[in-house]
This record gives sequence, C-alpha cells and structure tokens, in this order.
Amino acid sequence: MDEEEVWEDLSNIPADPPVMRDLCMKCKRPSVVCWCKGLPPERLIPQSTVILLQHPGEEKRCLRTAPMLQLGLVENKCLIYKGKKFPQPRHENLENILTQPNTILLYPSKAAIDIQELDKDMSSYNLVIIDGTWPQAKAIYASSPILHNIKQVKLITTNTSNYIIRTQPTEGCLSTLETAAEALSQLENNPLYREQLNGPLHMLCKYQLDNGAVTHQSKEFLLKTKTYPKLIGKRLSKLLRSTNDFVSN
Repeated sequence: MDEEEVWEDLSNIPADPPVMRDLCMKCKRPSVVCWCKGLPPERLIPQSTVILLQHPGEEKRCLRTAPMLQLGLVENKCLIYKGKKFPQPRHENLENILTQPNTILLYPSKAAIDIQELDKDMSSYNLVIIDGTWPQAKAIYASSPILHNIKQVKLITTNTSNYIIRTQPTEGCLSTLETAAEALSQLENNPLYREQLNGPLHMLCKYQLDNGAVTHQSKEFLLKTKTYPKLIGKRLSKLLRSTNDFVSN
C-alpha cells in the first residue's frame, strides 16, 4: 500500500464517535435491557430508611440490584455510601446516622436478634445493609469498628432468592434488593415492599434467561448434590456455614 492509499484510508475514517446504544434516563442501562417497567407504579415511602454500605467492587457489576432499590423508594429513603471501611470524611452525615439510637445493622453476629423482635415503640429505623459478597461484607465489618456498636438484626424467612442468574453461596441468601424488600416488609408490617420492589429483578432475570443465560443453583445446593465443579476447601466450607442467616450481592 503506497502513501496515497494510506491517506485515502485515513480520510474515510468517520470523524464522529460511533453511535452508542440508547440509554434509559432512569436506570442508565441500554434501553433494550431496561427494567424500569418493573418498578413500583409510584415510588414507595417507607417510614424507615435503608442505608447501603457498598463495597467498590459491587458498583462494577452490571447486574447489581442496588439501583433497583434506590429507584423503587422515594428520594432519600435509600442512601448509598461507597468504600471498604466506614465512615470516612467523604461520607457526609454517615457517622451521625450510624450513632442514632434507631439505627440497626443487618448482620449475622451471635448477638443479632430477629428483626421482628425489635421494639415496636420505635416508629422508624435506619436499616444498614452491607452491599457486597460475603467475604467483602466481613472485611467491611472488621475494618469498621463503629458497626460493632450498632444493634444487629437478622432476617428469618423461608423465601429463596429470585436472582437465579447469579450464584448464591447458600439457599437462604438473598440479593441486596430482596433483602431490603423483605426487611422493610417486616419492619413496616406491610407486604407491599416485598411485592413491588422485586419487580425489576424479575424483569432482569427473565430477559437474561430469554437471551441465553442459565439458571444458577447455589453453591450449597451444588455441594449437597455433589455437582460442584471444584474441590471445596476449609475456607469455602466455613463460609457456607456462616452465611445461612446472611444476605449478600
């Protein structure tokens, strides 16, 4: 190829950037995979507020559920703080929230009580949920001493996760969205949160399954049925035992 041909090829390169797929203005996902039609008809207004302590790795996941929760609740009823330890100077007002008497942490410590056993005289709660995988959640908890002083609660439910396109550690693990929806339903004594907040997740999973994704069984199920593709070590065995009451993703 001579110099003239090279310049001719270069001159044919379009100056404008390539056309990108249309994005939904609400969920920021490509319009063809938008799940906004699954959101509640009107954003829900719980008395309590959900505070997500989100590991940076979770933000990079394209199939995360925290945005569904944030769009399903009215503004300022789902607050998201990002980091590997909390609070940090950039986390505006978080330290104040974490030290309030009505703040509770969903975490499976030995001291955790059933969320339904909380004081009914309290009109609302700040419900803190660690948003990340179980190892990430443990690391955040270990590096954030302020969390150790918060009243800790756990969810007792027979529900199984509908997030079937992602592998869960155990049969009892729920996604962040499902966790918050179930916790709000129990705190507010109103099944509306469970019924309406999970709509976007159902839409997301249906689209993925219709386009080649496969249903994922939990690691616990695969181990019980001896179909887990890897050798299990002591670390994974301990992890599975310790996550029965915990919800992640």
